[in-house]
Amino acid sequence: MTETMSAWVRETYGPSDGVHLEQIPVPIPRPGEVVLRVEATALNAGDIRLMLGDPLLVRPVFGLTRPKHPVRGMEVAGTVVAVGSQEIGAEVGERVVGELVGGGGLASHVAVPATRLVPIPPDVTSETAACLPIAAGTAWQALDHAGIGFRSVKHTAAGHVPRVLVLGASGGVGTFVVQLAALRGAEVWATCGERNARLVEHLGAVRTLDHRRSPLTELPAAHFDAVIDIAGGMPLRDLQRLVISGGRVVLVTGDGGPVLGPIPRMVKAAFLSIGSSRRIRPLAASPRSEILAKLLELTAEGRITPVIEREFGFDEARAALAHLEAGHTVGKVVVRGA
Repeated sequence: MTETMSAWVRETYGPSDGVHLEQIPVPIPRPGEVVLRVEATALNAGDIRLMLGDPLLVRPVFGLTRPKHPVRGMEVAGTVVAVGSQEIGAEVGERVVGELVGGGGLASHVAVPATRLVPIPPDVTSETAACLPIAAGTAWQALDHAGIGFRSVKHTAAGHVPRVLVLGASGGVGTFVVQLAALRGAEVWATCGERNARLVEHLGAVRTLDHRRSPLTELPAAHFDAVIDIAGGMPLRDLQRLVISGGRVVLVTGDGGPVLGPIPRMVKAAFLSIGSSRRIRPLAASPRSEILAKLLELTAEGRITPVIEREFGFDEARAALAHLEAGHTVGKVVVRGA
C-alpha cells in the first residue's frame, strides 16, 4: 500500500459544504484489526448528526470541540489488504462488511476491529452489503425489541398474525423493517409519503398511510401488536394508545432537541411505561455480527433487498452527504470506493 490515501475530511462540526478531499496517512492495523480497501460505504442519518455534532449530548463522546473521527461513513464493505497481530479470523483478499466506530468509510482505506466484520457471500455486491450493518441491523433489533419474531408453529396453529405499524417506512431503516416484519409473518401497516406508497407496498406492507392526510389519531385504539417509530414527532401517549395490552412501542428515532436530543423523550417513555401493559421501549442498536451474518444470508437468498435510492462515485462523496443532509432520502445512499 502507499503511505497516504484520499479521504473526505471535515475537521470541525458543521454542514456538508465544509467537507473536503485530503491526503491522509493510510491506517496501520493494530492488534485485532484489519485494514480494508473500501469498495462501498453506505451513509445514514447518524453520519449527518455526527457531522453536525447534533445534539450537543454526543460531543463528549465523539469530540467535545471537534470530531474525533473527521471522516464520515460507518457502514463499509471492502477487501482485507492488511492484518494486525493477534488476528487469525480474517485473511488478506477476503471480502467483508461491517460497522465502524464513529466513521472512516469515506476514504480509500480504513482500519476496523476484525470482530465487527462478516464475510460477504459471493453473489452479494459490496454496494448491497454496505447497506446492511446499521440500517438492516437496527431494523432486526427493533423487531426483536417489539417481540415480533419469526412465527412459530404454535403461533401459526393459533391463527394469530401479529399486526405491526411502521412509522417512517421509506427511509433506510424503515424499508428493512417492512421487509423483515413481513418475512417474520406479520401484517405490516406503514406510513410514508404518497409518492413512496407503491414502493413500501412492494416491500411487504398491506396498507400504507400518509399521516399528513390521514392523522394517526384516527386509527382505532389497540389495533397493533407493535408500533415501530422511526419517523418521530408523534406524542407518546398517541403511540401507546395504538397497541394492544401486552403490545410494545419501539422508539428507533433519535428525535429531540439540539442539546439533550432524545433523552427527554426516553425519560417520558419510561414514565408512561410504569405499571402499563403497553410498554414504550427506546432502542439503542448495537453491532451484532451474528445478526449481520443472517442478514447477508437473507440477502443472498433474495428474501430481502436493500432499497438504494442513489449511488455516488467516490469523487462525489460531498454531494452524497449533502443529499442525505437535505432529508427525504428514500432507502439508502451509497458511495462507491475510490
